[in-house]
Amino acid sequence: MLAKRMQRLGTETAFVVLARAKALEAKGHDVVHLEIGEPDFDTPPNIVEKAIEALRGGYTHYGPAAGLPEVRQTFADYIAADRGIDVGPENVVIVPGGKPIIYFPLTALVDEGDDVIYPNPGFPIYESVINFLGAKAVPLKLAEEKEFSFDIADLERLVSDKTKMLIINSPQNPTGGVLTAADLDAIAALAVAHDFWVLSDEIYSKIVYDGVHESITTRPGMLERTILLDGHSKTYAMTGWRLGYGIMPQPLAEAVAKLQTNCTSCTATFTQIAGAEALTGPQDGVQTMVAEFGRRRDLLVDGLNAIAGITCLRPRGAFYVFANITGLGKTRKECETILLDEFGVAALAGTSFGAFGEGYLRFSYANSQENLNKALERVAAFAAAVS
Repeated sequence: MLAKRMQRLGTETAFVVLARAKALEAKGHDVVHLEIGEPDFDTPPNIVEKAIEALRGGYTHYGPAAGLPEVRQTFADYIAADRGIDVGPENVVIVPGGKPIIYFPLTALVDEGDDVIYPNPGFPIYESVINFLGAKAVPLKLAEEKEFSFDIADLERLVSDKTKMLIINSPQNPTGGVLTAADLDAIAALAVAHDFWVLSDEIYSKIVYDGVHESITTRPGMLERTILLDGHSKTYAMTGWRLGYGIMPQPLAEAVAKLQTNCTSCTATFTQIAGAEALTGPQDGVQTMVAEFGRRRDLLVDGLNAIAGITCLRPRGAFYVFANITGLGKTRKECETILLDEFGVAALAGTSFGAFGEGYLRFSYANSQENLNKALERVAAFAAAVS
């Protein structure tokens, strides 16, 4: 019999729907994949070649739990320059993918009974880990009428003497929303005043279409109370490489490295070498990818808004749209199921990202324009059939 705590552990529905879609394809069905948050671009060649060179050079052994010293230095130098903050290698922990920088710091900081405020709809692993640890998951509603953001008064009402951490994600999954400079200023003031931690998930920091990415770590008093999550999966099309990292105060970094020792030992060393090349090498591949994502965004948003019963905001970052389907008269789960089984489009029900996702579907536009056009034709046929 499984331990009781397993009942509190959620999952990431994108992989569940992906498995269902693959099973349909195995039976001969044609499916357009708009469910998974994975760039359809190849990892840039310079990164691949650096990894091969590292493998041939002997980077096939254990490394320190927090990461190779020279790579931690590279990552620290990159973040210091990119975000404009004063950090060093002692603040960096390199992990296999971004999720450990959710799980490890929460495990290190949050006790049973503590409150953790998280965005809802939001990345489902936030709520899953909070619940698993026995803390109280406090949802902060992101509203469409606020461009999937929130008023600071909404957040302030949720803060109590039990609040241990706030999780923010900008650009955001699943909505593509971006926190403004004023939002970050207000959040920082609240965090300092009430002395709580902020986990700032900035994994989509380079996929921004309007303006530039801003980090809460630049606000007064925040560097010592923020865990910055970043990684290579989205920016450099390196999802399968499993390479992420966190920037945090040194005492917490040491605790997180200790957790890594207990869980994974270390991150693959040749992957770290490739990750350093990603940050220091040519960035033209990233720029090309983001420009193409921008074109796909416009194609998908315009196409969805032309379908009766569906409305869709234009996201400012990431590569997702969060389409309002309330006009179709079907539940989000019915729409997800019918779209896949009968029309061959894999998308995710909004409630995969929390209770406040009711009435929405998330479509990833990390797919070709040709496939997006095919998907739009099928979604239009679906909408006509169910209305």
